[in-house]
Amino acid sequence: MGGRSGARWAAAALGVLGLLCAVLGAVMIALVPSLIEQQVVKNVRINPQSLSFSMWKEIPVPFYLSVYFFEVINPNEILKGEKPLVQERGPYVYREFRHKVNITFNPNDTVSFREHRRFQFQPDRSRGSESDYIVLPNILVLSAAMMMEHQSSSLKLLLTLAFSTFGERAFMNRTVGEVMWGYEDPLVNLINKYFPDAFPFKGKFGLFSQMNNSDSGVFTVFTGMQNFSRIHLVDKWNGLSKVSYWHSEGCNMINGTSGQMWPPFMTPESSLEFYSPEACRSMKLIYKEQGVFEGIPTYRFVAPKTLFANGSVYPPNEGFCPCLESGIQNVSTCRFNAPMFLSHPHFYNADPVLAEAVLGLHPNPEEHSLFLDIHPVTGIPMNCSVKLQLSLYIKAIRGIGQTGKIEPVVLPLLWFGESGAMEGEPLRTFYRQLVLVPKVLHYAQYVLLALGGALLLVPIVYQVRSQERCYLFWSGGKKGSEDKEAIQAYSESLMKPATKGTVLQEARL
Repeated sequence: MGGRSGARWAAAALGVLGLLCAVLGAVMIALVPSLIEQQVVKNVRINPQSLSFSMWKEIPVPFYLSVYFFEVINPNEILKGEKPLVQERGPYVYREFRHKVNITFNPNDTVSFREHRRFQFQPDRSRGSESDYIVLPNILVLSAAMMMEHQSSSLKLLLTLAFSTFGERAFMNRTVGEVMWGYEDPLVNLINKYFPDAFPFKGKFGLFSQMNNSDSGVFTVFTGMQNFSRIHLVDKWNGLSKVSYWHSEGCNMINGTSGQMWPPFMTPESSLEFYSPEACRSMKLIYKEQGVFEGIPTYRFVAPKTLFANGSVYPPNEGFCPCLESGIQNVSTCRFNAPMFLSHPHFYNADPVLAEAVLGLHPNPEEHSLFLDIHPVTGIPMNCSVKLQLSLYIKAIRGIGQTGKIEPVVLPLLWFGESGAMEGEPLRTFYRQLVLVPKVLHYAQYVLLALGGALLLVPIVYQVRSQERCYLFWSGGKKGSEDKEAIQAYSESLMKPATKGTVLQEARL
C-alpha cells in the first residue's frame, strides 16, 4: 500500500514539474523574441551605457588600406598618340587607425563628432616600399591643361612657358610616398600665390595628403535614444543636410549613415546606404546573399551595376554628369575641377571600351568588386572590403605643347581597397552576447516545451496503468468465485447415492 502511494505522489510531482516546464517554454516562445529585440535596441543605440558604444567610438577592427598603382610603361609613345600600356604595382599597405573626437550629444536626439584617421605603412604586408619610384601622369600639368582648353591662346602660351620654366612634363617619376602623402611642387606654390582659392591644399600635393592625420568633417547622426527608427542616420555633414557639388536634388542629398553602423533588424529587402565625403556623394549597396562569418550569420551587400552608371543608362545619375562612358563617375566638381573619375578597379562593371582603351587592364569580380558583410540583427559590420579606382581624363590640348598628341583616354592612376574584419576579443564578446546567448535561449524554449510535454505524460500513463490493474483484479476475483461454486456442486453430487443406470454405465466404461 505504501509503495503504490509513493509512486502516485512521484507521478504527480513529475506531472507538476512537466506543467511548469511546458508553461515556461510557452512563455519563453512568446517573450524571448521581444526580450532579445529590447536588448539589441538597448545596446546598439549611441549611448555611453550601451554595449556597442566603445566599438562605435574607437573602432576595434584593424582596418587596412591597400593601394595599387598603374605605372605607365610607355609615356613617350602616349605623347605620340599611341594606346597607353600600364602595369599594376603593389599592394602598398597601410594600417588605418580611427577614433572619434569632439563627441557632443545634442538635445535633438543627435550626436556630433569628428573621426580622426591616421595611416601607418606596413612593410610586411606590402609588395614594395614607399621609396619605390613609379611613372604616373602628372595630375597638375594635365589637369591645368584641360582647364585651359577653351581659354585664349595667350593664356595657353603663358601656361606652356610656366611648365617649361619649372620643368613640368605630362608624366612624372615620383616615389610612392610622394604620390601618397605629398611632394613640393613649384607650380603649386605659384598657383597658390596668385590664385589662393584654386586648390584646397597648401604646400605639398599628394593624392592622400588630405586624409592622413585628419578627419572627414563633422558628422551629426541620430542616436536612436528618442526615435529608434532613425538610429545612425546622418542628420548633417559639416552643418549641411545636402551638398552642392552636383546638378540635381537627388544627387546632392546626404542619405544613409556615416558608413560604420546601420539600423538593426535587416531583411533581404534592406539596402545599405551611406554618405562618403571622399566620393562627395551618398552610395547605396544592395543585398546579395546570406553568409556566416566566424559563426555569426551575415547579410552580404554589394554595389549595384548602376552605382557609377551614366545618366543615359540610369537616369537618376544624370545629376552627376557631364558623363563619359557608363561605369565611371565624374568627380571633378569636388576635386578642384581636375578631370578625375571614380569607378570600380580596372573599370569592372563599366563600359568595356574603357578597359579596351588601356593595355594591361583585366577586370574581374573576384578581385575588383566590393562588399560589406553585416550582422542583420544588430546592423554591425563583421567583414568588409571597399574597392575604388581613381582615373584621370587626358588628351592633347592645342596650344599647350606638353600634352603632345595624346589621344583622349580615361587613364587609371591607382585603385585602393579598404578592408577590415572583426577579430579577437571584440569578436568573442559579440558572438557570446549577441549570438550565442540568443541562440541558447531560442533552443531552450523548445527543449523546455518538449520536456514539459514528456513529463506531463508520466501521471497520465500512471493513471491508465493503475486503472488497468484494478480491472484485472476485479476480473480475476469474479472468475475465482465461479470456479469455487462449480467444485462445490461437483463434490455435493459425489455424496449422493448413484442410480442403477448410472452404475451400469460406469461398469461399461
